[in-house]
This record gives sequence, C-alpha cells and structure tokens, in this order.
Amino acid sequence: MAHAGLQFGIFLAPFHRLGDNPTLALGRDLDLLSHLDALGFDEAWIGEHHSAGWETIASPEILIAAALERTRHIRLGSGVTSLPYHHPLLVAQRFVQLDHMSRGRTMLGCGPGALVSDAYMMGIEAKDQRRRMDEALTAIMALLRCEEPVTMKTDWFELRQARLHLAPYSHPRFPVSVASSTTPAGALAAAKHGCGLISLGAGLPGGPQKLAEQWRMAEAEAARHGNRMSRADWRLVVNMHCAEDDERAMREVRVGERLETETYFGETLGRPPTRSEDPLGDGLRAGTTLVGSPETVAKGIERLLAFTEGGAGGILFRSHEWADREQTFRSYELFARWVMPRFQGSLRMPSESREWCVANREGIFAPNLQALKQAFVEAGQAVPEMDRLKLRERSPTG
Repeated sequence: MAHAGLQFGIFLAPFHRLGDNPTLALGRDLDLLSHLDALGFDEAWIGEHHSAGWETIASPEILIAAALERTRHIRLGSGVTSLPYHHPLLVAQRFVQLDHMSRGRTMLGCGPGALVSDAYMMGIEAKDQRRRMDEALTAIMALLRCEEPVTMKTDWFELRQARLHLAPYSHPRFPVSVASSTTPAGALAAAKHGCGLISLGAGLPGGPQKLAEQWRMAEAEAARHGNRMSRADWRLVVNMHCAEDDERAMREVRVGERLETETYFGETLGRPPTRSEDPLGDGLRAGTTLVGSPETVAKGIERLLAFTEGGAGGILFRSHEWADREQTFRSYELFARWVMPRFQGSLRMPSESREWCVANREGIFAPNLQALKQAFVEAGQAVPEMDRLKLRERSPTG
C-alpha cells in the first residue's frame, strides 16, 4: 500500500443516462480517472456490461489500457469481469499483460455477471452463472500460480496443459477480488479461492447490517480451504456526493438520483418499484448513501465501518452522475482534501507539530522576539553614528 490507513476509490460501472452522447460519456470516464489519480485516490474498478443502455463499457481491459496512459499512480481493475462470458485462459492472459503494461497497477475483479439480459444474449442460463464463475476462477487462480500446466474440462470450457505465456509482473500475482451483492455466494467464493472481497451489498438496502455476518461466513469458509481472509483486501461499495454543506449536496443530487432510480433500476431492469417517496432519504438513514458536507460524509464512513465489527481495507464510491460534471469533480476534490486524510493518518504529524509549537512557544519564540528587539535597538544606535561618520567625510578639514 502507498500509505497506512483506509484506501479509497470508485466503482465505475459506469452509469450514463439514456440520451447522453455515449462517445462523450466514455471520454468523461477517462477524465474522471485522471482527476482521481491527481487527487490521490488509490484505485478504480471498471465494469463490464453488454445491454440495458446505461452501463456502456463492454471491455474494462480496453478502458484500463487507455487510462494507464493518462495516470501515474492509481490502481485500475475490472469491476467486474463477468467470468461466465469468457474462456478463463484468455482472462488470465489479458490481465497478466495489463499487469506488465501498468508495472503492477492492475487488478482483476470477478463476478458471475450482473445483468440477466447479458447472459441471455449469450445463451447462458441464470442458474449456471455462479457455478461457471467458480469453475473459471478455479482455472484462473491455478494459471496465475505458474506452478504446472493446467488441465481441466467443464461443460463450457476446456484447458489442455495450459500455461500462461508470461508470468505476472506483480509478485506473486496482481490482486484478485470477487464481488458480493445480496447473497453470501461472492464472499464464499472469495474465501474458497483466497481472493479479496468487494461488498456491493454495502450500498444496498439492508446491506450494512449483513456485512459482519458475511465476513464471519467467509472466514469460516476460508479456513476450510486452508486460506485466510484479510480485512485489508475487503472493500465496501456505497454511494457518495460531497459539497460544502448538507443542503447544497442534497440540492445537487436529488433530481439525478431520482431519475436513475426510476428510469434505470425501476423501468429498465424491472426491479421492484421504490416503496418510499424518498429513496435518497432512505439511503441516507440506512447508511448506504453518503451525501453532505465533508463532516457528514466522514461520519457516514465511520458508521459504515462500525457495521463490519472490525473494519475493512477500502471504501469504493459507486460512480454516478447524479450531479453535473463540475459538481461531481468538485465532490471528489472536497472528499480528497477534507475527508480522506482523516482515515489515512496524514493529519497526525502536522497536528502534532502545531501542538508542539503552541505548547512551547514561550520557551522557543520568546528568545527570538528578544533577539529581534535587541536588533532594532542596535540598529537605532548605529544610525546616529553612521550620520556622524558621513558628516566627517564631507568636512573640508576631514
């Protein structure tokens, strides 16, 4: 890690409303990644979707490759690669290549595929998606170990003495994480394969209350397979928007949030309609959405971490466009300036240095003030003497 403390990043699905110029939207995504890199955010996870109009990135790898050329520090991963859609050898090869191209800034996020419409177009039954993800992840992790050729046959892919063309640049490999939503399936898969965990459910209704329980289940499952879960590799995904004060923050996002909820999650995906007339308020009260001043957002993060009963390694903000471009970029800047340092330890030394000066100013600064006063006295005494010397120089008698 680049620093101690909590890591921060985004989960870039992305979400671009229907009617927006898709070419410009992809450009905004790249601009956002550059902006976050300059602000010191640690990572960004980029999604894969193939239908429904809003989440318009089909290949996270292509966007990651483009973003690598525009950034210097931020880590970039797939959030997530839908493993049932790909041959596992090709997934492993592509991310190893990105690992080399990025000199170790690449991550692989795995999932079964979030949109049933994607799987339907490829002829994949919903009941097979989680099984296929587990089979593919088994193959990928075996390939990344680079220990021996991998031979494996399932009803949808086959490996014959397969091995990677290149070993990973990162040692022993780049980070691999599994996404988990409402069910514990993702957490159990992460535990089985020794991977990190991305808890998308933290930003869903009732999700925070399930975090501690799912983590305990993951720890037990990991032990069964000889693995150990690390909280440093656990990321929680929530909604966030920050402005100078709570009222302004709410004013900036209210219309955009409502439009996304109703037209995408409600009308397009057919999820149950919102039971309340105030879904944004519900999210704020539940702790799944953080909207407000830096102080309000910081308190929300503390509350979210308390649900884990032990902490997590990172917080990811679901990248949305509830507000306009300028307000969105400003939100991340305010967060980086006034919230991020609180959780990363970077404020301690400046604060201690100031406190030390305040506590010791009489002993340290008083002699200096006395020396300055003395300097002024001596300077005042020197002026008349200099004037006398000048008069003597001008005198005809010398």
